[in-house]
Amino acid sequence: MKRRDVLLSSISFAICGQAASALSTLAGEISVERITGGLGQPWSFGFLPDSSVLITERDGAVIRASGATKTKLSGVGDVFARGQGGLLDVLVPSDFATSRMVYFTHSKSQSDGAGTAVERARLSDDAKALEDWTVIFEIKPGSSGGRHFGSRLVEGSDGNLYITVGDRGDRPSSQDTSNENGSVLRIARDGTIPSDNPLAKTNGAQPAIWSWGHRNPLGAALVLEGRLWVAEHGAKGGDEINVIRKGANYGWPVISYGRHYSGLKIGEGTSKDGMEQPQYFWDPSIAPSGMMFYSGKQVADWRGSLFVGSLKFDYISRLSGDPLKEVEEIRIPGAERIRDIREAPDGSIWVLAAGNGSLYRMSM
Repeated sequence: MKRRDVLLSSISFAICGQAASALSTLAGEISVERITGGLGQPWSFGFLPDSSVLITERDGAVIRASGATKTKLSGVGDVFARGQGGLLDVLVPSDFATSRMVYFTHSKSQSDGAGTAVERARLSDDAKALEDWTVIFEIKPGSSGGRHFGSRLVEGSDGNLYITVGDRGDRPSSQDTSNENGSVLRIARDGTIPSDNPLAKTNGAQPAIWSWGHRNPLGAALVLEGRLWVAEHGAKGGDEINVIRKGANYGWPVISYGRHYSGLKIGEGTSKDGMEQPQYFWDPSIAPSGMMFYSGKQVADWRGSLFVGSLKFDYISRLSGDPLKEVEEIRIPGAERIRDIREAPDGSIWVLAAGNGSLYRMSM
């Protein structure tokens, strides 16, 4: 599970303006181009049927980009844009072509501080505004501070929504199911709680919880067969890739492969009965963020590979195999803080770099 000291390859390439560049990979030559630049603290993006993309910026803006052309949408509600909080994930669901509904997560001001919330809105027919911005779910109660909101949003194969929530800097809360900190949540598309959630009938527990014992899951994606995986931040070391199971406890802060930033030991060690083990972990930490599993539509050799962005080291980690291992580092010179990565409908791979505010496209 541990990150290898020597990677099989390290890939670099140059981007000159909007022009495409070629690079050599273990799968062959790949074309790369910068599609959109000049973004302000972008956090996530989603593809629209007309080939444009919606991009969230952490200060509360939603941008519709078509190549270098960018339009700031009206109709976005209030967000708590402090620290690591703000407007975060965006989900364009599978039925968008008929519903025109879009889902977002953001940090929301609450009476006791702030918490992660889920909203939905309708994209106007002219694609210039978000209509009927409505909060359909928010965690309770809020917490003070501006960190560890988690906030990835995934449409499950069952049609429900899965939301990651960080521990908000309050480590013990991840083991306390009376609050939603440090958990993966499962809600219906209207914000109600499915009756078959694992804690839906447990007195004192929050019924939206699907799994718990997480620190700060900033990546989430479905494998090709439909199961949810997440990537989460450790402390000093111990970033993890986890397969999410209904009603499972992932151990934070009782077990961890990292240490506190002070160097002191975390919890009771690296394992404990009743707590899940990661599929993979990094030491040192890479600060994993957006992630995806690749279909192989354009690059057959990459079918089933897991791609994870690194906020700390500015590269994309490609992992594959059983057991899972890191096999390539993909680096885009100038692309700082890889925040999100997604497969487009045509099988190309798009990468959002928060540090330099750019969106890139990789294709055969």
